[in-house]
Amino acid sequence: MAGTVSSLGIGSGVLTQSLLDQLRKADEASRLTPIKLEIANEKDMQSEFDVVQAKMKNLIDSIDAIKTASLFDGRKATVNGTSVSVTADANSDVQSFTLNVTQLATKQIEQSGSFAAKTATIASAAGSVNLNVNGKNFTINYDATTTLNDFKNAINTAAGTDVQATIAQVATGDFRLFLSSANTGSSQNITLTDNTGNLTGTQLTTGLTAVQTGKDAQFTFNGQAITRSSNNVTDLVTGYNITLKELGTSTVSVTQDRDAIMKKIDSFVSQYNAAVDELQAATKSSTDSKQRGIFSGESTMKNLLSTIQDMVGLAGGGVGTMYDYGFDVDKSGHMSINKTTLNAKLDANSANVEAFFSGGNYTNANGTIVTLTGAFNEMATQVQAYTKVNGMLDQLSTNFSQQLTALQDRQQSVIDSLDTKYSILHKKFAAYDLMINRLKTASNTFLQMVNAQYTTQKK
Repeated sequence: MAGTVSSLGIGSGVLTQSLLDQLRKADEASRLTPIKLEIANEKDMQSEFDVVQAKMKNLIDSIDAIKTASLFDGRKATVNGTSVSVTADANSDVQSFTLNVTQLATKQIEQSGSFAAKTATIASAAGSVNLNVNGKNFTINYDATTTLNDFKNAINTAAGTDVQATIAQVATGDFRLFLSSANTGSSQNITLTDNTGNLTGTQLTTGLTAVQTGKDAQFTFNGQAITRSSNNVTDLVTGYNITLKELGTSTVSVTQDRDAIMKKIDSFVSQYNAAVDELQAATKSSTDSKQRGIFSGESTMKNLLSTIQDMVGLAGGGVGTMYDYGFDVDKSGHMSINKTTLNAKLDANSANVEAFFSGGNYTNANGTIVTLTGAFNEMATQVQAYTKVNGMLDQLSTNFSQQLTALQDRQQSVIDSLDTKYSILHKKFAAYDLMINRLKTASNTFLQMVNAQYTTQKK
């Protein structure tokens, strides 16, 4: 305490610092400790609230992942065979088909005549060559100092997007220029024409020979003959990307991507159970304080738990419930999913499952059509009433913060009051102790005088 004097009590032996400390401890026990306990409880509630809020965020995220109709648009391509690979874009056709590859598309590759070295010059004077690839013309300039390697580099600079030039040493003293078309197909012809006639020799013109002829890919789609200039076919069926890899027959099945759907369903079930477990523990009622949940008396949390538990049976727009699609909730409140049941529903009418889960037109058994909001959209609306900005959980969080601030203000007020009280008491104790010490000194003096007088008279 401020102003404490260690000699307090010397005069009286009663009004000591220890006595003041004991009095203050008793005051704190009756006035301050209850507030501290309330603050600790409030902080525990805020800590548990943060856990619940995190669980609810995970739950709403898992609901949002299913309520989007695009989840049901995913496609999976399964290939039986090694001649092709296939991927399918979202919402592309679901079907099975056969691809029989009889010819792969190839590039046109030309090689020049022989040069003694890649540093050998190719011309006697300045001039130019016309390079034609697939009907496109490129002018390649040269002069008397241009080497075979310089010529290669000039081609790559001028026409690199259409043809690749490289030099290979075929044998000792035998260097060749190789020209390869960048693309495949039968139209990828390559020619070199000397515009000025200053090349030394014909190795780069009439000396060019084809080491591989550009060919178109040939294959059949369900028996129908197809020709394409590339082994990558993207224009056969909208949304299909087909790569021809080798000769042979492959069967392809493009189906709805059930794995992606089930992954999202599993996540929802997991997050639902995690949220329910947390809320059940937090709101549990019990006469045993150790078993009682910290929110056992909190109506918002209890209502949230009820909302989550009720929504599974209520969602569906009147054409069914979640239980019809393989969902189940046991007596403990835990959810499970029977994927066999859900897959059977998807097999029978995938569009109806999509409408039931995400919203859209649902076709009844009698042929009538009902437009649904979607079970997961309905659940999202109910949960978001709590989780959205300024929703019920936000309001509860604000209440917690306000209550904690109020308790901390009360605590500080009590501390200030006790500080003042015991500062005054300390001063009073010091004054009383001084008075007692003076009286004690006067008394001792008087006794000494009496004793002295008595001794004198006795003599």
